[in-house]
Amino acid sequence: MIGRLAGRLEYRATDHVLIDVKGVGYIVFVSDRVMATLPRVGDGVSLYTDLLVREDLLQLFGFTTLVEKEWHRLLMSVQGIGAKASLAILGTLGADGVSRSIAMGDWAAVAMAKGVGPKTAKKVILDLKDKAHSVMAMAGTAAGAAPAVGGGASTSADAETDEDAHTVVDRYDGTAVGNGAAQSETLSALSNLGYGPSDAAGAVAQAAAENDGADTATLIRAALKLLAPKG
Repeated sequence: MIGRLAGRLEYRATDHVLIDVKGVGYIVFVSDRVMATLPRVGDGVSLYTDLLVREDLLQLFGFTTLVEKEWHRLLMSVQGIGAKASLAILGTLGADGVSRSIAMGDWAAVAMAKGVGPKTAKKVILDLKDKAHSVMAMAGTAAGAAPAVGGGASTSADAETDEDAHTVVDRYDGTAVGNGAAQSETLSALSNLGYGPSDAAGAVAQAAAENDGADTATLIRAALKLLAPKG
């Protein structure tokens, strides 16, 4: 299995690139979003890859982050979603957008991708709604930006389970991390407070969408507010 390539970008096509790795050229298919982030021809490039193996075909697909790669693998597990449709969804929404759409049940956003109709988009939501949390939890570390939590933040799972909401918020108050890391930490905190994976993922997705760039403590507060009983 080829999981990552690092080499020189030899050429670009509309939907794929050629990467020279020590004299061997690899054709890698990418989404429009990934293509837009790649450097100029002749420059160094690195992509995470997923290898599709069929009886008469071998194809590599490239991604800028492991989260993106994992979403591709999950999307491909949905009946009716092939590699082309998966790249179209990721190209339209990005990894964070896919996570939010699935967690919030927004099939209309998924249907915006080229070649993905409403029926297929609804199936994506239905099949993956309980799996969104697993990929979202990777967001803080997948791009090489591990959460920079201050000393004393790491405790045992049993101890965290006994913390109340205010204590959990205090633990992360003032922690400056990337939004992906903040979402990951918020999801973990909600799980430690006893919320189910689907409810927690949906709340984190909505809180992140409404509080762009917010730190962990802010996201926890916003997510808890969304999860609070209504009425």
